Amino acid sequence: MTADPGGSDPTSTQVPGAPGELRITGRIREASNATFLADLDGNAVVYKPIEGERPLWDFPDGTLAGREVAAFLVSEALGWHVVPPTWMGDGPFGPGMVQRWQDVDPEQDAVDLLPTDDVAAAVAAGTVREVLDAVDEHDRPVTLVHEDSAALRRMAVFDVVTNNADRKGGHVLAMPDGHRHGVDHGLTFHVEHKLRTVLWGWIDEPLDDDELAGLERLATALGGDLGYTLREHITDDELSTLRGRCAALAAVGRFPPPDGYGPAVPWPLF
Repeated sequence: MTADPGGSDPTSTQVPGAPGELRITGRIREASNATFLADLDGNAVVYKPIEGERPLWDFPDGTLAGREVAAFLVSEALGWHVVPPTWMGDGPFGPGMVQRWQDVDPEQDAVDLLPTDDVAAAVAAGTVREVLDAVDEHDRPVTLVHEDSAALRRMAVFDVVTNNADRKGGHVLAMPDGHRHGVDHGLTFHVEHKLRTVLWGWIDEPLDDDELAGLERLATALGGDLGYTLREHITDDELSTLRGRCAALAAVGRFPPPDGYGPAVPWPLF
């Protein structure tokens, strides 16, 4: 992501529950809704005010900001820290999501488009998984791939339980230490099947012990304080369906295939 620098007199405000002052330093132009880069007590954060959200006919309930915060809480309950620290704050343009900015490693690509002729060797080496074949703007065959890693497997499980409708390649942040963060979770938790993701490389493969343990941790948390907290951000029906998806995935114990009549991948892919 890139940000346009702010003016000489940036807007600022106090954020309840967070130290220091939130001061806008730029706007992230690639985002489809109002998204700002800001400084909070010397730390870079992303700020998405609810006022800047465009209404979505297929996600009429709640707010994008609320679902982003809910996604972070689920990520923490799983124990995998897929989502960077995220909370609801009150910024210069009103209440919204605040999320800690992440400095990615530009030399790593967790999700990529490769020339199709190069993919077989990478798959044989066990470094990538194939997702789909396509052609580029010059009609050359290319293949969408993602890395074959434990970090990305956990993100794929997270996407299934949150019913993530927008896991683009650009929403996977490759960190220098090998960790993978997922961002932009405003299209999650719908009661209808909406899963659209680029992380389809493990279809029908069994979940490992760590992944099953994460689902168990989430199920336990949903039966306790997490269930009450999530009601501040998603509807009761969405919460009930979340519990159902968690239980169903644990019972099947395998990565699911695409389902339903809608597209299985988001567009654009990146």
